[in-house]
Amino acid sequence: MKKLIAGALLMGASTLAFAQPGCGVGAMIWKGQSGIAPHVLAATTNGTFGNQTFGMTTGTLGCQTNQSVQSMAMYMDSNIDKVARDMSRGSGENLDTLAVLLGVDEADRDSFRKVLQDNFATIFPSSDTTSGEAVDGIVALLE
Repeated sequence: MKKLIAGALLMGASTLAFAQPGCGVGAMIWKGQSGIAPHVLAATTNGTFGNQTFGMTTGTLGCQTNQSVQSMAMYMDSNIDKVARDMSRGSGENLDTLAVLLGVDEADRDSFRKVLQDNFATIFPSSDTTSGEAVDGIVALLE
């Protein structure tokens, strides 16, 4: 059992050593520093202030994003309940709008709707899911 725990810790530490904290205020504050401590502090700062999602949506705070994701995020801000309803059904004009905003080819839209419907519980894990969390879930699913 000790060998299993040690192996897991070693793998986790080696993964963290090569990972970058991404973007957001935490990444900007701890930029240029290496090691586990700055990485954890950058991630903690981003998590505490919830700024990484904002940066990814707006393309600020050192985050790279594309116009399609920005457009989808703005649409989701105003239509999250309608999108959630259509996503749970696997059809509707709000899903079609997301497909257009994301540049999904017409031939792939049935698959797009099906993937979102099948992953509804992941994208909207609770009734309190924010539009930013839903956008992050969709982006992660489609990557």
